Amino acid sequence: MLVPPPATLSIGELARRVGLSVSAVRFYESRGLVRAIRSSGNQRRFMRSDIRRLSFALIAQRLGLTLAEIESELAMLPMDKAPSAQDWLAISQRIRGTLDAKIAMLERTRDLLDGCIGCGCLSLERCALYNPGDRAARRGAGPRYLLGDRWTDTT
Repeated sequence: MLVPPPATLSIGELARRVGLSVSAVRFYESRGLVRAIRSSGNQRRFMRSDIRRLSFALIAQRLGLTLAEIESELAMLPMDKAPSAQDWLAISQRIRGTLDAKIAMLERTRDLLDGCIGCGCLSLERCALYNPGDRAARRGAGPRYLLGDRWTDTT
């Protein structure tokens, strides 16, 4: 006979289940991503649904979402129960554009990495062709062509 899991988890159990440190769980709690319930002995207890909330935060960070973006998305989910499939679909649809833009930048960087970052900017003849007189600097700081500027934008 299977024993049902407990309705709530200690902070250590939650941290182990999600793969975070206890201090990271406290940090996310301080930011309002999860909310502890205090036991009669004043111990933090967390809803099992917080596993999903913190798992989303962990994956979203690895995907490059900012903490503000993660907080905004989790604020739309119910705090007192597990999110539904519709809740997750709504998040997926809202962040799809952000993820697509990050994927495009990663692909652009991969394709230009050898020629742009590796060249030492203006140190080789190729840079003199694509960026004579450092025209890219007019568009702003950083590796302009990897950030999405085209070399024709600076001519």
